[in-house]
Amino acid sequence: MPVLIKVSQNKNDKTAAFGKWYGRVVSTKTMSYQELCKHMSEHNSIYGEDVCLGVANKLQNCMLEQLLESKKVQFGELGTFYLSVKSSGADKEEDYNLGINIKGLYLCFAPSRTDVNNLSSKMLKKKATFMNVKDLVESKQKTSNSSSSNGSTNSGNNGSTNSGGSNSGSFNSETPGTEGGGTPGSGTSETVAAPTFAGETQFTESTQVTISGPDGASIYYTTDGSVPTSASTQYAEPLTFTETTILKAIAIKDGQSSSVTTRTYTKTDGNGGDEMDQN
Repeated sequence: MPVLIKVSQNKNDKTAAFGKWYGRVVSTKTMSYQELCKHMSEHNSIYGEDVCLGVANKLQNCMLEQLLESKKVQFGELGTFYLSVKSSGADKEEDYNLGINIKGLYLCFAPSRTDVNNLSSKMLKKKATFMNVKDLVESKQKTSNSSSSNGSTNSGNNGSTNSGGSNSGSFNSETPGTEGGGTPGSGTSETVAAPTFAGETQFTESTQVTISGPDGASIYYTTDGSVPTSASTQYAEPLTFTETTILKAIAIKDGQSSSVTTRTYTKTDGNGGDEMDQN
């Protein structure tokens, strides 16, 4: 399966990119930890799923141990894991209290950029193949029409209908820049619409971001890369970012949760052009 791209128009008339069309990655699903280990065991491996799961658990525990010893951990070609803190300020150095001023400890990840065999943006692009979601949908619709046509013929000849193809023409993609949606051809839909963001995705000094959601829904967000839940910070007013930030948000209404909307707001030196860096 190639990297799926959805082409959509920027409708925020307060940005320089208004009216332009951009490609955004569409995720088909979020693979669970167990699914990844199962895939490892089936991917030209001599080890069973239990062995792969045990190794992965050991790796995870050892990485956490090293991170909590104030070490950075490089993870192959992908990049480096490290810790960062959220801290409140003190008027004087001697007034800074580690137990009081440190508000949070976050796990961060920096993609490799400098090594010869890195997986930076350019290297990833060389490794990837792309497909427009529109082309995929049209292809599935053709397959569905063909299946329906064959089913009608079979119905007339054999007195039975062909049950295949009724869902194969549908594509339940996530909102561009989101995670946790359905899979191609699943035929399902979200009961709660995902939140939408407005604000400059690239900035030199700061950017103000507003989050909108369906009527009657509560919106919860994170800025540390973690997946938001009802226990996360509830959105109440526009957010101001002065550093590169990954914003994730969900909408919850009547106990139902939307998919996660994710967007990266990138601080630049002013020479980054008008490309939109969106996940």
